Amino acid sequence: MYAIVDNGNKQYKAEVGSVIKLEKLNANVGDKVELKVVMISDENGIKVAGEADAFKAVCEVVEQGKDKKIIVFKYKPKKNERKKQGHRQPFTKVKVVEICAK
Repeated sequence: MYAIVDNGNKQYKAEVGSVIKLEKLNANVGDKVELKVVMISDENGIKVAGEADAFKAVCEVVEQGKDKKIIVFKYKPKKNERKKQGHRQPFTKVKVVEICAK
């Protein structure tokens, strides 16, 4: 059984016991969070839209952190215009505890 969950305008495949790296959530390590289920697949088949709204994915926050640094370099030729910037995207790592009905 697996579910497609929605977080931060992105969708992730969630199975019980899997660890997912999500957009940053305002939660502490060890907290439980509930994610909205968009689609669910089980032994009875696939449920989407209104049928999937009856389900939720309960996850436990494992880690809060930042991704590795990426370099953003803007350059305009012949103008001596250069801008170098680094960026580290914050994330929240969660472990799916259960997928159940609301």
